[in-house]
Amino acid sequence: MKQLILTVSVLCLFLTPAVAQKNITIDDFTLRPTFLQRSVSGINWMKDGKFYTSLQENKIVKFDVTTGKAVETLLDGDALSLEVDDYEWSADEKKLMILSEREGIYRRSYKGVYHVYDLASKSLRKLTTEKSGYATFSPDATRAAFVRHNNVYVVNLSDLKETPVTTDGKHNEIINGSTDWVYEEELGFAQAFYWSPDGRYLAYYRFDESRVREYNMQKWNRGQLYPEDYRFKYPKAGEANALVDIFIRDVNSGVVVKADLSTETDRYIPRVKWTTTPGLLSVRTLNRLQNEMTLYHVNAATGAATFVQQEKSDTYVDVEYTDDLIYTHDQKYFISASERSGYKHLYLNTTNGQAVNPITAGDWEVTQLVSVDEKARLVYYISTEGNYLNRTFYSVSFDGKRKTKLSAAEGTHTINMGPDHQYYIDYHTSADEPLVVTLFKTKGNAVVKVLESNEALKKTLDEYGIVKKEFFQYKSADGSTLLDGFLIKPRNFDASRQYPVLVYQYSGPRAPSVLNAFSGGNFYWFQMLAQKGIIVAVIDTRGTGFRGEKFAKMTYKQLGKFELEDLLAGAKHLGALDYIDESRIALHGWSYGGYMTSLAMTKGAGVYKVGIAGAPVTNWRYYDTIYTERFLQTPQQNASGYDDNSPTTHAANLKGDFLLIHGTGDDNVHFQNSVALEDALIRAGKQFRSCYYPDLPHGWGGKPRHHLMTLMTDFLLEKL
Repeated sequence: MKQLILTVSVLCLFLTPAVAQKNITIDDFTLRPTFLQRSVSGINWMKDGKFYTSLQENKIVKFDVTTGKAVETLLDGDALSLEVDDYEWSADEKKLMILSEREGIYRRSYKGVYHVYDLASKSLRKLTTEKSGYATFSPDATRAAFVRHNNVYVVNLSDLKETPVTTDGKHNEIINGSTDWVYEEELGFAQAFYWSPDGRYLAYYRFDESRVREYNMQKWNRGQLYPEDYRFKYPKAGEANALVDIFIRDVNSGVVVKADLSTETDRYIPRVKWTTTPGLLSVRTLNRLQNEMTLYHVNAATGAATFVQQEKSDTYVDVEYTDDLIYTHDQKYFISASERSGYKHLYLNTTNGQAVNPITAGDWEVTQLVSVDEKARLVYYISTEGNYLNRTFYSVSFDGKRKTKLSAAEGTHTINMGPDHQYYIDYHTSADEPLVVTLFKTKGNAVVKVLESNEALKKTLDEYGIVKKEFFQYKSADGSTLLDGFLIKPRNFDASRQYPVLVYQYSGPRAPSVLNAFSGGNFYWFQMLAQKGIIVAVIDTRGTGFRGEKFAKMTYKQLGKFELEDLLAGAKHLGALDYIDESRIALHGWSYGGYMTSLAMTKGAGVYKVGIAGAPVTNWRYYDTIYTERFLQTPQQNASGYDDNSPTTHAANLKGDFLLIHGTGDDNVHFQNSVALEDALIRAGKQFRSCYYPDLPHGWGGKPRHHLMTLMTDFLLEKL
């Protein structure tokens, strides 16, 4: 036997190309930076438009825009014995606010140590004596505001004297100046105070969450004798939310007024923003069902609110998606986003809310309002025009004319534009090309310099034989819609063979997995599986968005129903291909994707042989108010929408090999979800496997991720 192995080895040596392609290991994408994709981060444009700064290797470096070359190191964190996590300029560009020792709380919230660095004197002063959150300069850079222990403070930078703006903050009861858990997670922000442009006023949120029920999450704290109870306010679907108000403080006089928005208390305040009119605050409110959003303008001196505009929907108003709101400095107009045409587009309005004209229009979506050049009366934006798998950069005039396509390359573009609109930085990827960061001069749309091309990564991709995505389409379950996917095949693919398949999906509202973009996340795991002889298919279902309002919102009031039908249709499409073994198809997803995997293995049982569900919602009654009620209304109004497509409801139907995974420290999709499903499976007499990760959150890296990827790989290889 040993001789035979040696002989085969010699034969392989002669048949192998001169440069053998390397095999990917789990170490390569969990513990080692083998596939590190470099970027240009921490960009801050300077107001003269000729320079920008960037955080690089613990240094804040100033770059000449015209050449893209570094001209000065403004701050060296190493020399100051300071680890710079982030920084912010004062408006006069004479001071820097330096964040260090950053300590994350939830997804977006954090606290840390702040220092103020004076560029003229090169002096560094600690702003506060203990960790605080979101320290922000006043516009005149004479003060800063921050949050500590649920209260808002203002500090004079001349003598570092602190003045409390609020004093009633209390853990799990009253929050001032930052958001509660559900606002942070579902409305996308954690800092909740705002300086007026003239520095006179400070507007801030106040959350009274005393009536919100607590979720008790045990922390096992490796090595400790007794676990620790961690309690935080988490409003589950149909339960009480925090009472939320907006207050405005005159920083000079100390006078505080409350924004007089409405008598309704069971509502949300998703956005607050100062207008360009002195002393006028813009506030948007949203009713509990999230189908009516109202824009008010609030007088900062009196708190009086004036109705400006209202958006209504038969389903829901997606605040995060239609977030764009820009006020012009002539105080005459604002630009907003709406889905009123059936697609997200931009509109010009007078300051009092009268519609002037659409700025964009068509059967495609604006995905981001990049910037507004008032002098040239141009709007810069990114859209899906031409191909909803792309994100393309355009400009258009205020009147909707002179539309110009600015990005030539197909794929996904993200734009960081300078405040004077003379230059912009384009972050571009495509399905086959990793990130390229390029500095452009806006006039003439001319390339100034490629700031990062990731040539080292491209070489690594070639060394490891990374295969390209093969895009395909399949029909939705009812045959009405073509849906998207891509395949990753073994690099020695043989069409005469039959291969097992892993289908990966997320399937959540407005969250496509199939884009013309270079993939991160699990991409190198997929490549490793392909090297081991498993085809990977990534697919999207109806509801995943960016194809118009009807497509995105069709899952309203029945999450899971159409997505499941399409996942089963996707498996049928793949199984009909000559080179795929329809008896060996697996399904995997995390979070919403874990929910859909669990549902496919129970309600849709018998189609997928193997299912791996990570951190799944198993009944939407366990999830938070804002996200869940946006799509399902409340359990009291739509009980069947919660239960008909719950994996726990259909646990007795489980068929196939099922692996259930969850972190016990998940503050988002609670471990309770997997406990409930496991209990239902046990009571139904169903066998399955499970693995729980002590104290880990909704997602994780490092050695625990190495363990996770090994677990899932071994399970797939065993069962397929």
